[in-house]
Amino acid sequence: MKPFSMERMRNMRGVFYPTGHIVLMFPTEADARHACELLRHDGVKEDDLCMAKPEEFERQIIGSTDEEDDDMLLPSVGTESETARHFRQLAHEGHHALIVHASAKLRSEHVLDLLHDTHISYGQRYRFLVIEDLVA
Repeated sequence: MKPFSMERMRNMRGVFYPTGHIVLMFPTEADARHACELLRHDGVKEDDLCMAKPEEFERQIIGSTDEEDDDMLLPSVGTESETARHFRQLAHEGHHALIVHASAKLRSEHVLDLLHDTHISYGQRYRFLVIEDLVA
């Protein structure tokens, strides 16, 4: 499993926007690890999975939720800042993140069916210019 890094997971404004990934939050590390195992058994490669502990996720995402609109050169065209704030709040409450590189063949519905018995607290799939709610 890859270590979590937001290095390539920001949009032009610096907001957390991991295009081509599914980001799932779980209330406990055990829940996140269980989901990870289910995805592995379903054929998701080890290099396509990344877990982040709450403090690590919150620390890295914190810079992408600032509301310094006066300093922004580009207007927001979506809700990515609000979504990043929601992820940050869950991390602050102790939720663990599981980030899955979602190839075109890995459908959102399949992931949700596969993980239906897990305790996903929140989930989003980031497509080019679209954030798909998985679990709100």
